[in-house]
Amino acid sequence: MNMETVQVHLPRRRLPLPSSETLRRLKKFRLNTIPQYIWCTVFTALGGYLWGYDTGSIGPITLMPDFVARFGPISATIQGLVVSCILITASIAAFAAGTLADRISRIYTIGIGAIIFAVGSAIAASAVSLGQLFAGRCLAGVGEGLFTSVLTVYVTEIAPTASRGRLVTMTQLFNVLGIASGYFICYGTVKVPSSFSWRFPLAMQAFTSSVLALGMFSGMCPHSPRWLMHVGRLDEVDIAWAKLGVSRAEAEKEAEAMVREQAAANASRGRPWYRRAQDMFRKGVAGRTMFGVFLMAMQQMSGIDAVLYYAPVLFAQAGLSETEASFLASGVSGLLNIVAVVVVQLFADKWGRRGPMIGGGVVIGSAMLLMGILYASGANDAPAGRWAIIVLIYIFVVGFVATWAVTCRIVVAEVQPIKTRNAASSLSQCVSWAVNWTIAFSTPLFLARSGSGPYFLFGSCSLLTAAVCMVVQPETKGLSLEDLDRELIDTPWRKAMAKLKGRASDPVDLADDGDIPLQEMSSQKDGP
Repeated sequence: MNMETVQVHLPRRRLPLPSSETLRRLKKFRLNTIPQYIWCTVFTALGGYLWGYDTGSIGPITLMPDFVARFGPISATIQGLVVSCILITASIAAFAAGTLADRISRIYTIGIGAIIFAVGSAIAASAVSLGQLFAGRCLAGVGEGLFTSVLTVYVTEIAPTASRGRLVTMTQLFNVLGIASGYFICYGTVKVPSSFSWRFPLAMQAFTSSVLALGMFSGMCPHSPRWLMHVGRLDEVDIAWAKLGVSRAEAEKEAEAMVREQAAANASRGRPWYRRAQDMFRKGVAGRTMFGVFLMAMQQMSGIDAVLYYAPVLFAQAGLSETEASFLASGVSGLLNIVAVVVVQLFADKWGRRGPMIGGGVVIGSAMLLMGILYASGANDAPAGRWAIIVLIYIFVVGFVATWAVTCRIVVAEVQPIKTRNAASSLSQCVSWAVNWTIAFSTPLFLARSGSGPYFLFGSCSLLTAAVCMVVQPETKGLSLEDLDRELIDTPWRKAMAKLKGRASDPVDLADDGDIPLQEMSSQKDGP
Protein backbone atom coordinates (compact mmCIF):
# COMPACT_ATOMS: atom_id res chain seq x y z
CA MET A 1 0.00 0.00 0.00
CA ASN A 2 1.48 3.24 -1.11
CA MET A 3 1.33 6.00 1.37
CA GLU A 4 1.43 9.51 0.07
CA THR A 5 3.20 12.08 2.11
CA VAL A 6 1.19 15.19 2.45
CA GLN A 7 3.15 18.34 3.16
CA VAL A 8 1.26 21.05 4.88
CA HIS A 9 2.63 24.54 4.33
CA LEU A 10 1.68 26.83 7.13
CA PRO A 11 1.58 30.51 6.30
CA ARG A 12 4.63 32.37 7.50
CA ARG A 13 3.97 34.72 10.33
CA ARG A 14 5.10 38.20 9.47
CA LEU A 15 5.93 40.81 12.02
CA PRO A 16 3.66 43.83 11.69
CA LEU A 17 5.40 46.80 10.14
CA PRO A 18 5.00 50.16 11.82
CA SER A 19 2.59 52.46 10.09
CA SER A 20 3.75 55.60 8.35
CA GLU A 21 2.19 57.64 11.15
CA THR A 22 4.22 55.73 13.75
CA LEU A 23 7.41 56.27 11.78
CA ARG A 24 6.63 59.96 11.51
CA ARG A 25 6.12 60.23 15.26
CA LEU A 26 9.33 58.34 16.00
CA LYS A 27 11.28 60.61 13.68
CA LYS A 28 9.73 63.69 15.22
CA PHE A 29 10.44 62.40 18.72
CA ARG A 30 14.11 61.79 17.97
CA LEU A 31 14.60 65.23 16.51
CA ASN A 32 12.74 66.91 19.33
CA THR A 33 14.93 65.25 21.95
CA ILE A 34 17.92 67.22 20.66
CA PRO A 35 17.84 70.76 22.10
CA GLN A 36 18.03 73.63 19.66
CA TYR A 37 21.19 74.98 21.28
CA ILE A 38 22.98 71.85 20.05
CA TRP A 39 21.77 72.43 16.49
CA CYS A 40 22.88 76.06 16.75
CA THR A 41 26.29 74.92 17.97
CA VAL A 42 26.64 72.48 15.08
CA PHE A 43 25.65 75.06 12.49
CA THR A 44 27.82 77.79 13.99
CA ALA A 45 30.72 75.34 13.92
CA LEU A 46 30.74 75.74 10.13
CA GLY A 47 32.88 78.77 10.88
CA GLY A 48 35.43 76.45 12.44
CA TYR A 49 35.19 74.22 9.37
CA LEU A 50 35.98 77.17 7.08
CA TRP A 51 38.95 78.14 9.21
CA GLY A 52 40.32 74.61 9.13
CA TYR A 53 39.57 74.12 5.44
CA ASP A 54 41.62 77.17 4.47
CA THR A 55 44.44 76.01 6.73
CA GLY A 56 44.50 72.54 5.17
CA SER A 57 44.14 73.58 1.54
CA ILE A 58 46.21 76.71 0.91
CA GLY A 59 49.62 75.12 1.54
CA PRO A 60 49.04 72.21 -0.87
CA ILE A 61 47.53 74.62 -3.43
CA THR A 62 50.82 76.51 -3.69
CA LEU A 63 52.57 73.23 -4.58
CA MET A 64 50.17 72.09 -7.31
CA PRO A 65 51.76 71.78 -10.78
CA ASP A 66 49.18 73.96 -12.55
CA PHE A 67 49.46 76.67 -9.89
CA VAL A 68 53.26 76.74 -10.24
CA ALA A 69 53.03 76.69 -14.05
CA ARG A 70 50.46 79.51 -14.14
CA PHE A 71 52.13 81.86 -11.65
CA GLY A 72 55.71 80.72 -12.15
CA PRO A 73 58.06 79.09 -9.64
CA ILE A 74 57.53 80.85 -6.32
CA SER A 75 60.19 81.47 -3.72
CA ALA A 76 59.86 80.67 -0.03
CA THR A 77 59.03 84.34 0.57
CA ILE A 78 56.18 84.38 -1.97
CA GLN A 79 54.87 81.07 -0.68
CA GLY A 80 54.84 82.46 2.85
CA LEU A 81 52.99 85.59 1.69
CA VAL A 82 50.35 83.63 -0.24
CA VAL A 83 49.67 81.44 2.77
CA SER A 84 49.84 84.10 5.46
CA CYS A 85 48.36 87.23 3.88
CA ILE A 86 44.89 86.19 5.03
CA LEU A 87 46.10 86.38 8.62
CA ILE A 88 47.18 90.03 8.40
CA THR A 89 43.68 91.33 7.72
CA ALA A 90 42.17 88.69 10.00
CA SER A 91 44.14 90.03 12.96
CA ILE A 92 42.95 93.59 12.26
CA ALA A 93 39.33 92.51 11.88
CA ALA A 94 39.52 90.38 15.02
CA PHE A 95 40.38 93.46 17.06
CA ALA A 96 37.17 95.18 15.91
CA ALA A 97 34.99 92.08 16.16
CA GLY A 98 34.34 92.45 19.89
CA THR A 99 32.86 95.94 19.61
CA LEU A 100 30.83 94.95 16.55
CA ALA A 101 29.47 91.83 18.26
CA ASP A 102 28.44 93.85 21.32
CA ARG A 103 26.68 96.40 19.12
CA ILE A 104 24.85 94.33 16.47
CA SER A 105 24.89 90.86 18.14
CA ARG A 106 26.99 87.73 17.95
CA ILE A 107 25.06 86.04 15.13
CA TYR A 108 24.99 89.07 12.83
CA THR A 109 28.74 89.56 13.25
CA ILE A 110 29.28 85.92 12.28
CA GLY A 111 26.96 86.37 9.29
CA ILE A 112 28.69 89.52 8.03
CA GLY A 113 32.07 87.85 8.39
CA ALA A 114 30.83 84.83 6.43
CA ILE A 115 29.62 87.05 3.55
CA ILE A 116 32.95 88.86 3.35
CA PHE A 117 34.83 85.56 3.47
CA ALA A 118 32.69 84.16 0.65
CA VAL A 119 33.36 87.17 -1.60
CA GLY A 120 37.10 87.04 -0.90
CA SER A 121 37.27 83.32 -1.60
CA ALA A 122 35.41 83.79 -4.89
CA ILE A 123 37.90 86.47 -5.96
CA ALA A 124 40.81 84.16 -5.10
CA ALA A 125 39.22 81.22 -6.93
CA SER A 126 38.93 83.28 -10.13
CA ALA A 127 42.45 84.74 -9.87
CA VAL A 128 44.38 85.34 -13.09
CA SER A 129 47.36 86.89 -11.33
CA LEU A 130 49.11 86.72 -7.99
CA GLY A 131 47.85 90.23 -7.26
CA GLN A 132 44.22 89.12 -7.55
CA LEU A 133 44.95 86.07 -5.43
CA PHE A 134 46.50 88.26 -2.73
CA ALA A 135 43.54 90.68 -2.85
CA GLY A 136 41.00 87.88 -2.53
CA ARG A 137 42.76 86.25 0.39
CA CYS A 138 43.23 89.57 2.19
CA LEU A 139 39.50 90.31 1.86
CA ALA A 140 38.66 86.79 3.03
CA GLY A 141 40.85 87.44 6.05
CA VAL A 142 38.60 90.31 7.13
CA GLY A 143 35.63 87.95 7.20
CA GLU A 144 37.58 85.18 8.89
CA GLY A 145 38.75 87.53 11.61
CA LEU A 146 35.17 88.61 12.30
CA PHE A 147 33.46 85.24 12.59
CA THR A 148 36.25 83.26 14.25
CA SER A 149 36.52 85.83 17.04
CA VAL A 150 32.85 85.43 17.95
CA LEU A 151 32.20 81.70 17.43
CA THR A 152 33.44 80.57 20.83
CA VAL A 153 31.80 83.48 22.63
CA TYR A 154 28.39 82.69 21.10
CA VAL A 155 28.56 78.97 21.86
CA THR A 156 29.81 79.69 25.38
CA GLU A 157 26.88 82.02 26.04
CA ILE A 158 24.09 79.75 24.73
CA ALA A 159 25.33 76.53 26.32
CA PRO A 160 24.17 75.43 29.80
CA THR A 161 27.00 75.25 32.30
CA ALA A 162 27.01 71.43 32.49
CA SER A 163 27.65 70.95 28.76
CA ARG A 164 29.59 74.11 27.90
CA GLY A 165 33.01 72.52 27.48
CA ARG A 166 31.72 69.68 25.32
CA LEU A 167 29.80 72.02 23.03
CA VAL A 168 32.70 74.42 22.60
CA THR A 169 34.78 71.51 21.33
CA MET A 170 32.26 71.14 18.50
CA THR A 171 33.90 74.10 16.78
CA GLN A 172 37.26 72.36 17.03
CA LEU A 173 35.75 69.13 15.68
CA PHE A 174 34.55 70.98 12.60
CA ASN A 175 37.90 72.75 12.40
CA VAL A 176 39.79 69.47 12.08
CA LEU A 177 37.13 68.17 9.69
CA GLY A 178 37.91 71.22 7.58
CA ILE A 179 41.65 70.59 7.77
CA ALA A 180 41.20 66.96 6.69
CA SER A 181 38.79 68.01 3.92
CA GLY A 182 41.28 70.57 2.64
CA TYR A 183 44.07 67.99 2.52
CA PHE A 184 42.02 65.29 0.79
CA ILE A 185 40.29 67.59 -1.70
CA CYS A 186 43.71 68.86 -2.77
CA TYR A 187 44.95 65.26 -2.90
CA GLY A 188 42.03 64.45 -5.18
CA THR A 189 42.53 67.39 -7.55
CA VAL A 190 46.34 67.64 -7.67
CA LYS A 191 46.56 65.46 -10.80
CA VAL A 192 43.92 67.43 -12.74
CA PRO A 193 45.86 69.03 -15.64
CA SER A 194 44.09 72.41 -15.47
CA SER A 195 43.44 75.32 -13.14
CA PHE A 196 40.45 73.37 -11.80
CA SER A 197 42.96 71.57 -9.56
CA TRP A 198 43.43 74.65 -7.37
CA ARG A 199 40.37 76.77 -8.24
CA PHE A 200 37.90 74.13 -7.03
CA PRO A 201 39.24 74.00 -3.44
CA LEU A 202 38.99 77.80 -3.23
CA ALA A 203 35.48 77.82 -4.71
CA MET A 204 34.35 75.31 -2.08
CA GLN A 205 35.26 77.87 0.58
CA ALA A 206 33.00 80.46 -1.00
CA PHE A 207 30.06 78.04 -1.16
CA THR A 208 30.36 76.84 2.45
CA SER A 209 30.73 80.37 3.75
CA SER A 210 27.56 81.40 1.91
CA VAL A 211 25.67 78.61 3.67
CA LEU A 212 26.92 79.87 7.05
CA ALA A 213 25.84 83.43 6.25
CA LEU A 214 22.39 82.25 5.19
CA GLY A 215 21.90 80.42 8.47
CA MET A 216 22.93 83.41 10.57
CA PHE A 217 20.49 85.79 8.88
CA SER A 218 17.60 83.33 8.44
CA GLY A 219 16.70 83.20 12.14
CA MET A 220 17.82 79.60 12.57
CA CYS A 221 20.10 80.61 15.44
CA PRO A 222 18.52 82.91 18.06
CA HIS A 223 20.40 85.71 19.76
CA SER A 224 22.48 84.87 22.81
CA PRO A 225 20.35 85.42 25.95
CA ARG A 226 23.36 86.97 27.65
CA TRP A 227 23.77 89.45 24.79
CA LEU A 228 20.05 90.29 24.95
CA MET A 229 20.37 91.05 28.64
CA HIS A 230 23.56 93.01 28.05
CA VAL A 231 21.81 95.35 25.57
CA GLY A 232 18.69 95.72 27.72
CA ARG A 233 16.26 93.55 25.72
CA LEU A 234 15.13 91.77 28.88
CA ASP A 235 11.71 90.79 27.55
CA GLU A 236 13.39 88.60 24.91
CA VAL A 237 15.69 86.67 27.25
CA ASP A 238 13.17 84.00 28.26
CA ILE A 239 12.04 83.65 24.65
CA ALA A 240 15.64 83.08 23.57
CA TRP A 241 16.18 80.39 26.21
CA ALA A 242 12.97 78.70 25.06
CA LYS A 243 14.04 78.80 21.41
CA LEU A 244 17.37 77.29 22.39
CA GLY A 245 15.59 74.39 24.08
CA VAL A 246 17.09 75.04 27.51
CA SER A 247 14.90 73.65 30.28
CA ARG A 248 13.10 76.10 32.52
CA ALA A 249 15.14 75.03 35.55
CA GLU A 250 18.42 75.52 33.70
CA ALA A 251 17.25 78.85 32.30
CA GLU A 252 16.29 80.11 35.75
CA LYS A 253 19.65 79.04 37.13
CA GLU A 254 21.49 80.81 34.33
CA ALA A 255 19.25 83.87 34.63
CA GLU A 256 19.92 84.27 38.35
CA ALA A 257 23.65 84.34 37.74
CA MET A 258 23.27 86.67 34.74
CA VAL A 259 21.26 89.23 36.72
CA ARG A 260 23.94 89.43 39.40
CA GLU A 261 26.59 90.34 36.85
CA GLN A 262 24.53 92.56 34.57
CA ALA A 263 24.51 95.37 37.10
CA ALA A 264 28.27 95.70 36.69
CA ALA A 265 27.99 95.47 32.91
CA ASN A 266 25.41 98.26 32.79
CA ALA A 267 27.97 100.68 34.18
CA SER A 268 29.85 100.65 30.87
CA ARG A 269 26.81 101.24 28.63
CA GLY A 270 26.89 104.46 26.66
CA ARG A 271 30.63 104.92 27.06
CA PRO A 272 32.91 105.31 24.01
CA TRP A 273 34.33 102.08 22.60
CA TYR A 274 37.85 102.96 23.64
CA ARG A 275 36.66 103.46 27.21
CA ARG A 276 35.01 100.07 27.15
CA ALA A 277 38.20 98.59 25.75
CA GLN A 278 40.05 100.05 28.70
CA ASP A 279 37.87 97.93 30.99
CA MET A 280 39.94 94.93 29.91
CA PHE A 281 42.90 96.46 31.76
CA ARG A 282 41.15 97.89 34.79
CA LYS A 283 41.79 96.60 38.28
CA GLY A 284 40.29 93.18 38.72
CA VAL A 285 40.48 92.22 35.04
CA ALA A 286 43.96 93.15 33.76
CA GLY A 287 45.61 89.96 35.00
CA ARG A 288 42.99 87.78 33.35
CA THR A 289 43.24 89.69 30.08
CA MET A 290 47.01 89.35 29.91
CA PHE A 291 46.80 85.67 30.75
CA GLY A 292 44.37 85.14 27.87
CA VAL A 293 46.62 87.05 25.47
CA PHE A 294 49.59 84.98 26.61
CA LEU A 295 47.75 81.69 26.07
CA MET A 296 46.56 82.58 22.58
CA ALA A 297 50.01 83.82 21.53
CA MET A 298 51.80 80.75 22.85
CA GLN A 299 49.19 78.49 21.28
CA GLN A 300 50.52 79.67 17.91
CA MET A 301 54.15 79.60 19.06
CA SER A 302 53.72 75.87 19.62
CA GLY A 303 54.15 75.57 15.85
CA ILE A 304 50.76 74.06 15.13
CA ASP A 305 50.05 76.23 12.11
CA ALA A 306 53.55 75.67 10.77
CA VAL A 307 52.66 71.97 10.73
CA LEU A 308 49.14 72.40 9.37
CA TYR A 309 49.94 74.96 6.66
CA TYR A 310 53.12 73.27 5.49
CA ALA A 311 52.39 69.62 6.25
CA PRO A 312 53.33 68.47 2.72
CA VAL A 313 56.61 70.39 3.00
CA LEU A 314 57.40 68.86 6.40
CA PHE A 315 56.60 65.34 5.25
CA ALA A 316 58.74 65.87 2.15
CA GLN A 317 61.55 67.08 4.43
CA ALA A 318 61.13 63.87 6.43
CA GLY A 319 61.62 61.73 3.33
CA LEU A 320 58.29 61.52 1.47
CA SER A 321 59.50 63.02 -1.79
CA GLU A 322 56.50 62.32 -4.03
CA THR A 323 53.89 65.10 -4.06
CA GLU A 324 50.99 62.64 -3.83
CA ALA A 325 52.65 60.80 -0.92
CA SER A 326 53.20 63.99 1.09
CA PHE A 327 49.61 65.10 0.39
CA LEU A 328 48.29 61.71 1.52
CA ALA A 329 50.40 61.79 4.69
CA SER A 330 48.95 65.23 5.41
CA GLY A 331 45.46 63.81 4.99
CA VAL A 332 46.23 61.03 7.45
CA SER A 333 47.21 63.65 10.03
CA GLY A 334 43.84 65.28 9.42
CA LEU A 335 42.04 62.00 10.11
CA LEU A 336 43.99 61.55 13.34
CA ASN A 337 42.88 65.06 14.29
CA ILE A 338 39.26 64.01 13.92
CA VAL A 339 39.72 60.96 16.15
CA ALA A 340 41.41 63.10 18.81
CA VAL A 341 38.64 65.69 18.80
CA VAL A 342 35.93 63.02 19.09
CA VAL A 343 37.66 61.74 22.23
CA VAL A 344 37.89 65.29 23.57
CA GLN A 345 34.19 65.77 22.77
CA LEU A 346 33.35 62.91 25.12
CA PHE A 347 35.55 63.94 28.02
CA ALA A 348 35.92 67.75 27.77
CA ASP A 349 33.75 68.42 30.83
CA LYS A 350 35.48 65.69 32.87
CA TRP A 351 39.11 66.55 32.17
CA GLY A 352 38.85 70.16 33.25
CA ARG A 353 40.97 72.98 31.87
CA ARG A 354 44.19 73.05 33.88
CA GLY A 355 45.31 69.45 33.28
CA PRO A 356 45.06 69.53 29.46
CA MET A 357 47.01 72.79 29.29
CA ILE A 358 49.89 71.47 31.39
CA GLY A 359 49.95 67.90 30.07
CA GLY A 360 49.41 69.00 26.49
CA GLY A 361 52.29 71.46 26.69
CA VAL A 362 54.63 68.72 27.89
CA VAL A 363 53.57 66.30 25.12
CA ILE A 364 53.74 68.70 22.16
CA GLY A 365 56.85 70.44 23.47
CA SER A 366 58.68 67.13 23.89
CA ALA A 367 57.64 65.99 20.41
CA MET A 368 59.02 69.17 18.85
CA LEU A 369 62.29 68.98 20.77
CA LEU A 370 62.79 65.33 19.76
CA MET A 371 62.27 66.23 16.10
CA GLY A 372 64.80 69.03 16.45
CA ILE A 373 67.32 66.63 17.99
CA LEU A 374 66.82 64.10 15.17
CA TYR A 375 67.39 66.76 12.50
CA ALA A 376 70.35 68.33 14.32
CA SER A 377 72.06 64.95 14.76
CA GLY A 378 71.51 63.90 11.15
CA ALA A 379 69.42 60.90 12.22
CA ASN A 380 66.81 61.88 9.64
CA ASP A 381 69.09 60.47 6.93
CA ALA A 382 68.38 56.92 8.13
CA PRO A 383 65.01 55.25 7.38
CA ALA A 384 64.32 54.71 11.09
CA GLY A 385 64.99 58.37 11.83
CA ARG A 386 62.69 59.54 9.02
CA TRP A 387 59.85 57.36 10.23
CA ALA A 388 60.42 58.53 13.80
CA ILE A 389 60.00 62.13 12.63
CA ILE A 390 56.78 61.27 10.78
CA VAL A 391 55.38 59.56 13.88
CA LEU A 392 56.40 62.53 16.06
CA ILE A 393 54.56 64.90 13.70
CA TYR A 394 51.43 62.82 14.18
CA ILE A 395 51.93 62.75 17.97
CA PHE A 396 52.36 66.52 18.02
CA VAL A 397 49.21 67.18 15.98
CA VAL A 398 47.04 64.76 17.97
CA GLY A 399 48.41 66.04 21.27
CA PHE A 400 47.68 69.64 20.33
CA VAL A 401 44.17 68.96 19.07
CA ALA A 402 43.29 66.91 22.16
CA THR A 403 44.43 69.60 24.61
CA TRP A 404 45.40 73.14 23.63
CA ALA A 405 43.23 73.55 20.55
CA VAL A 406 40.01 74.03 22.50
CA THR A 407 41.09 74.55 26.10
CA CYS A 408 42.91 77.82 25.36
CA ARG A 409 39.80 79.43 23.93
CA ILE A 410 37.55 78.15 26.71
CA VAL A 411 39.83 79.57 29.39
CA VAL A 412 40.11 82.94 27.64
CA ALA A 413 36.31 83.28 27.57
CA GLU A 414 35.62 81.80 31.01
CA VAL A 415 37.88 84.03 33.10
CA GLN A 416 36.38 87.28 31.78
CA PRO A 417 33.31 89.10 33.18
CA ILE A 418 30.43 89.57 30.76
CA LYS A 419 31.14 93.22 29.95
CA THR A 420 34.71 92.47 28.83
CA ARG A 421 34.35 88.87 27.68
CA ASN A 422 33.82 89.63 24.02
CA ALA A 423 36.40 92.42 23.84
CA ALA A 424 39.03 90.32 25.64
CA SER A 425 38.34 87.31 23.42
CA SER A 426 38.71 89.52 20.36
CA LEU A 427 41.97 91.01 21.65
CA SER A 428 43.34 87.55 22.33
CA GLN A 429 42.23 86.40 18.88
CA CYS A 430 43.88 89.46 17.33
CA VAL A 431 47.17 88.61 19.00
CA SER A 432 46.73 85.00 17.93
CA TRP A 433 46.27 86.04 14.30
CA ALA A 434 49.32 88.31 14.45
CA VAL A 435 51.55 85.56 15.85
CA ASN A 436 49.97 83.10 13.44
CA TRP A 437 50.93 85.33 10.52
CA THR A 438 54.50 85.57 11.77
CA ILE A 439 54.75 81.78 11.98
CA ALA A 440 53.02 81.15 8.64
CA PHE A 441 55.19 83.67 6.82
CA SER A 442 58.53 82.80 8.40
CA THR A 443 58.32 78.99 8.49
CA PRO A 444 59.42 78.42 4.84
CA LEU A 445 62.28 80.89 5.31
CA PHE A 446 63.27 79.35 8.65
CA LEU A 447 63.23 75.80 7.25
CA ALA A 448 65.32 76.89 4.25
CA ARG A 449 68.07 78.07 6.61
CA SER A 450 67.85 75.57 9.44
CA GLY A 451 66.37 72.09 9.42
CA SER A 452 66.21 71.82 13.21
CA GLY A 453 65.91 75.42 14.47
CA PRO A 454 62.11 75.78 14.14
CA TYR A 455 61.52 72.59 16.10
CA PHE A 456 63.71 73.72 19.00
CA LEU A 457 61.95 77.10 19.08
CA PHE A 458 58.45 75.66 19.05
CA GLY A 459 59.26 72.97 21.60
CA SER A 460 60.79 75.45 24.04
CA CYS A 461 57.76 77.74 23.80
CA SER A 462 55.37 74.87 24.54
CA LEU A 463 57.29 73.71 27.60
CA LEU A 464 57.51 77.30 28.86
CA THR A 465 53.74 77.66 28.53
CA ALA A 466 53.16 74.42 30.45
CA ALA A 467 55.33 75.76 33.27
CA VAL A 468 53.45 79.08 33.35
CA CYS A 469 50.07 77.31 33.41
CA MET A 470 51.25 75.13 36.27
CA VAL A 471 51.91 78.27 38.31
CA VAL A 472 49.08 80.63 37.34
CA GLN A 473 46.14 78.89 35.64
CA PRO A 474 42.89 78.38 37.58
CA GLU A 475 40.59 75.39 37.23
CA THR A 476 37.38 76.80 35.73
CA LYS A 477 35.50 73.55 35.07
CA GLY A 478 32.01 73.34 36.51
CA LEU A 479 31.48 77.01 37.36
CA SER A 480 28.96 79.18 35.56
CA LEU A 481 30.50 82.14 33.77
CA GLU A 482 29.01 84.59 36.25
CA ASP A 483 29.87 82.56 39.37
CA LEU A 484 33.44 82.25 38.13
CA ASP A 485 33.66 86.00 37.59
CA ARG A 486 32.41 86.75 41.10
CA GLU A 487 34.73 84.21 42.68
CA LEU A 488 37.77 85.61 40.88
CA ILE A 489 36.94 89.18 41.86
CA ASP A 490 36.18 88.32 45.49
CA THR A 491 39.54 86.63 46.00
CA PRO A 492 42.11 89.38 46.73
CA TRP A 493 45.79 89.39 45.80
CA ARG A 494 46.97 89.45 49.37
CA LYS A 495 45.22 86.13 50.07
CA ALA A 496 47.27 84.49 47.34
CA MET A 497 50.46 86.13 48.60
CA ALA A 498 49.68 85.03 52.12
CA LYS A 499 49.21 81.46 50.95
CA LEU A 500 52.48 81.53 49.04
CA LYS A 501 54.21 82.75 52.20
CA GLY A 502 52.56 80.02 54.26
CA ARG A 503 50.66 82.23 56.68
CA ALA A 504 47.08 83.26 57.26
CA SER A 505 45.89 86.30 55.37
CA ASP A 506 44.62 89.46 56.93
CA PRO A 507 40.93 90.28 56.73
CA VAL A 508 40.01 91.58 53.33
CA ASP A 509 37.37 94.07 52.29
CA LEU A 510 35.57 92.30 49.46
CA ALA A 511 34.15 95.57 48.25
CA ASP A 512 37.65 96.48 47.12
CA ASP A 513 37.82 95.52 43.47
CA GLY A 514 41.57 95.10 43.53
CA ASP A 515 43.65 93.81 40.67
CA ILE A 516 43.78 90.06 40.23
CA PRO A 517 47.28 89.06 39.22
CA LEU A 518 47.80 85.76 37.46
CA GLN A 519 49.07 83.93 40.53
CA GLU A 520 45.81 84.68 42.31
CA MET A 521 43.79 82.85 39.72
CA SER A 522 45.63 79.60 40.29
CA SER A 523 44.94 79.74 44.03
CA GLN A 524 41.38 81.02 43.99
CA LYS A 525 39.84 77.55 44.20
CA ASP A 526 41.57 76.55 47.40
CA GLY A 527 42.58 79.85 48.94
CA PRO A 528 42.59 80.24 52.72
